Amino acid sequence: MILLFISSTLIYLIESPAQPEVFSSIPAAIWWGTITLTTVGYGDVYPVTILGRIIGGILAILGIGLFALPAGILASGFSEELAARKAKKRGRDVIICPHCGQDINSPPHHEHPSD
Repeated sequence: MILLFISSTLIYLIESPAQPEVFSSIPAAIWWGTITLTTVGYGDVYPVTILGRIIGGILAILGIGLFALPAGILASGFSEELAARKAKKRGRDVIICPHCGQDINSPPHHEHPSD
């Protein structure tokens, strides 16, 4: 939240002189910050100044690290857990391949070269 408020305030201060109708208030800038930080990127509000674009780029990269990447890791963990539960219902243990994420015991599983 702190990152969102700081970046939104900065973008408001930088962009409002160049785009007063787009960045008309800090809440409008918070909308931009939320959409950029979560990497949704609707495209309805975007910076036009060089400094604003630099801040936007940095914020988008931070958003990947803070939201998108952890969400993917979390989804993968849920998927593995669901696969393990399904296999337990069938009465066998699941061994997940660290390379492809497939159950090693279920055909077809391809051999992977050693690391």
